[in-house]
Amino acid sequence: MSTLATLTASLPNGIAERLDQGFGELGQSISDEQRTRLLGLLALLHKWNRAYNLTAVRDVNDMVTRHLLDSAAVAPFVHGPRVLDVGAGPGLPGLVLAILNPALDVTLLDSNGKKVRFQRQAIMELELENVTPVQARVEQFDADSFDQVISRAFANLVDFVTLTRQLPATHGEWLAMKGPGADDELQALPDDITMKARHSLKVPFEAATRQLLILSPRI
Repeated sequence: MSTLATLTASLPNGIAERLDQGFGELGQSISDEQRTRLLGLLALLHKWNRAYNLTAVRDVNDMVTRHLLDSAAVAPFVHGPRVLDVGAGPGLPGLVLAILNPALDVTLLDSNGKKVRFQRQAIMELELENVTPVQARVEQFDADSFDQVISRAFANLVDFVTLTRQLPATHGEWLAMKGPGADDELQALPDDITMKARHSLKVPFEAATRQLLILSPRI
């Protein structure tokens, strides 16, 4: 049995069906290979989480919703090709986005050693060739020219933009995954940053409201 098949075999019954239903509700289709990799990522995250406390979400069903489907919900708006996931934690949403779109060149940035070790293990076991994990504080990260810089739970909007200001390309974008209460943060943005788009997200099996804010330099 392959490594991925062994991993996914450890998942409880009904998890694959929950994933399939979720992607159906998102209106997204995935290949058998992508499905296997997503389930493999889930199994790895659940396994590592018991020892290393990578995420506060413990239940595997909730992981499908809050990690895989929540990340997948923004996939239609992530075109890259160079994407930086800031404060990626165990690799979310970056790993999910990389699985769903192999054309993306995804960099995962986090300062937490155990979370970056998990990223490396996941990249190896899932055989992802389009993901680069980096352990560093964002203030010390000196790469640039990313087409999109995304954050799921890194900081408020002002800190997100301020700390990563040098990272997007000239016409790049910031993508901030947020809950419903971001209006105050938007009002506090620097004058030279504007909201380019705002998308409401319906994450399957999740009652809480989610949204994606796309920011860009004011031209």
